Amino acid sequence: MKIATQLYTLRSFLQTPETISESLKKVKQMGYNSVQASGVGPIGIHEFKALTDQAGLTICATHIGYNDLLHDMDSVIEKHLAWDCKYVGLGGLPTEFRENRQGYATFATQASEFGRQLKSAGLQFIYHNHDFEFAKYDGKTGMDILLEESDPQAVDFELDVYWVQAGGADPIEWIRKVDGRMKVVHFKDMMITHDRKQRFAEIGEGNMNFKGIIQACEEIGVEWAAVEQDDCYDRNPFESLEISYNNLAKLGMKG
Repeated sequence: MKIATQLYTLRSFLQTPETISESLKKVKQMGYNSVQASGVGPIGIHEFKALTDQAGLTICATHIGYNDLLHDMDSVIEKHLAWDCKYVGLGGLPTEFRENRQGYATFATQASEFGRQLKSAGLQFIYHNHDFEFAKYDGKTGMDILLEESDPQAVDFELDVYWVQAGGADPIEWIRKVDGRMKVVHFKDMMITHDRKQRFAEIGEGNMNFKGIIQACEEIGVEWAAVEQDDCYDRNPFESLEISYNNLAKLGMKG
């Protein structure tokens, strides 16, 4: 398993081709060799690929808008083939599917169709969770419904271990539950403040069991651990990403 960075962490620094280029170079200097494309401002497909190539970075995965998957699949496929990027991610469940069990089941069917279309082009659909998927419907969580009712050949998962924890579930248990259906995982840590506020933290600076998380990911054959920090609070996002990388390196991981 290799370390990547989720560029959404740096979204404020990715709004022009010039700042994108500068940011990618900084990411490379930290030790990362791969990025997940998300939160990047307006830039051409081939121009972005050229900038990642110049920085010495590969694109391991993306997050794509739901409407792009629904209405512009040809362009989604074209982009990923141009980027030599296999994993096509959806960053969250559209609101209209979140209200009940049937909504999750309907989306599972639709995601399976997305996955089959992408698979025909040599790509793989991956679904990224938050915490709301762990609400229960008739005794089953939304995540269980997505896992059980989607086509296992077409739909993979991109567990976000922070949001699994925030949903009241066990990240290590869930990593093992998606065995055979996860090649990309999101790493972020969770801390608690003295006044009981739950916050994002750099990997190793919070309270989550990353030794166990890494071991479980290795056991099921995860290829990429994408480091993401939605908010960095008192630190510059580049500093946060570097702290996370260094702490993961201390645990034996490499870029």
